[in-house]
Amino acid sequence: MAFKTEADSEVVERDEWSYSPAVGVGPLRFGMTVDEVVEAAEILGQMKVTELARDYPVFSPTWKVEVHRRGAAPSMPAVTAYVSQAAGLFCIATDAVQGPQVAHGGIRLVGRDLPELENDLIAYAETMDVHLRYTPEGYPGPGDPGVLMRGQPVGQDLRSRPLFMVTRDGAHTEWDSLPSEEYHANGQSTA
Repeated sequence: MAFKTEADSEVVERDEWSYSPAVGVGPLRFGMTVDEVVEAAEILGQMKVTELARDYPVFSPTWKVEVHRRGAAPSMPAVTAYVSQAAGLFCIATDAVQGPQVAHGGIRLVGRDLPELENDLIAYAETMDVHLRYTPEGYPGPGDPGVLMRGQPVGQDLRSRPLFMVTRDGAHTEWDSLPSEEYHANGQSTA
């Protein structure tokens, strides 16, 4: 499957990863250690591991594993994984342009125009008699509490950047577990 953006005329071939609620995405499984994430993510390309500053003392030390596509020109990470010392892998963020495609209920979630995604999710929710959720910023997403949708600027557009999550140490919900770096994905505010 090829994906083309206005901001980048280069065609990006996307891997297709499966999502299993509370289990993981593609080769990444919730609860993995940093070393296990690095080993599993080698299928995509090069990795950079960074220890994050502890913004909140309730959370144990946390690492960010950025996975860049093999052979791609310098670009944003295709996947960013967040690993807590206490909970292991708890968050997998997929880049709107470089990330693998992941679907939920047959609906593609990565790199979508947000109003188009919202229309598809509403139709799915009505057909299947399930719920749909909105983040506090108003981003539409499936009713699954393990999927948090974010907006990522791509050229003049705002595209979908899903985060697949479980709660981490000291948090009550996935929203409470959101890494502070994801409030400003790609260096820009997503709110």
